[in-house]
Amino acid sequence: MSAPYDHEALWLKAKLFLNKAMDDEDVRFFDERALWASLALELLAKAALARQSPLLIAVPSEDGTNVLIALGLIGGNARFESVAAKTLYSRCEKAFRPFSKAEAEKITHARNEYLHGATAEFTLIPETAWWPRYWAQVVILVAACDRQAEDLVGDSRATVVRDHLERNKRNVEHRTEMLLERARQRRAQYEAGTLPARVAHEWQPGRSLSASLGHSQDETCPACGGQGVVEGDDVTDVETEYDEDVIVTLTVTSEYFSCPHCGLVLDDYQVLDEAGIEETFQAEGDSSDIPYEGDYGND
Repeated sequence: MSAPYDHEALWLKAKLFLNKAMDDEDVRFFDERALWASLALELLAKAALARQSPLLIAVPSEDGTNVLIALGLIGGNARFESVAAKTLYSRCEKAFRPFSKAEAEKITHARNEYLHGATAEFTLIPETAWWPRYWAQVVILVAACDRQAEDLVGDSRATVVRDHLERNKRNVEHRTEMLLERARQRRAQYEAGTLPARVAHEWQPGRSLSASLGHSQDETCPACGGQGVVEGDDVTDVETEYDEDVIVTLTVTSEYFSCPHCGLVLDDYQVLDEAGIEETFQAEGDSSDIPYEGDYGND
């Protein structure tokens, strides 16, 4: 049996609830799907915090039972109690920018009214507007778990998530801030010696995160200021200079950025632009990159 503060178990339970939340409309009405989604949001908040330390979700009791359980010092029949959703969201707002406590609490308040009050509807917000706002918060917690949407809902349903996020006017801005802040946080924890072992196992400074694309160039990291690498495959222009040797300079579209110092990875054109990475970069080519122009002849 999994411990009640096990971040992996919390993550898996959130996946289960979101599987219900993303059922087709003819299987579940919106109110029920939103209910399951709200429960999943709270579980994801717990998972993100517990991944850093189970102490972050333990209710501080006078005898210290919850804290001792979270530290693994006592077990048996002792019961673990986690903090309320309001506290979870407050801590997530401070730890995982740009997570919004206010937005998350609106979802939880609507859930509580739906379950315990006389309200017959989950929310008066139209479904088409509710889901983009919901997923904008979820993906921040997913990133805090160092996961991606596909890990949470699967490849086929990840496209649904992306469609909702595209409707969120500030999605690109939020996603970029989220990724930069998470990278800064990882680096700061590493330098302070407080990086959790489970995170350190997955990332260490100096480890290459390259996508192994065709061309690359050093680029200052927008998160930590260290030396990262921007990569791309698509060559948009080729310039040649003839001296003693042929000098070939390629103009390449920026498609991917990674930084070995803080673990930042940017793999979307819009996010790269929002983070201040130039749309193209120059790379050294060779004679094989010079376009073949054919024979002119004198016929």
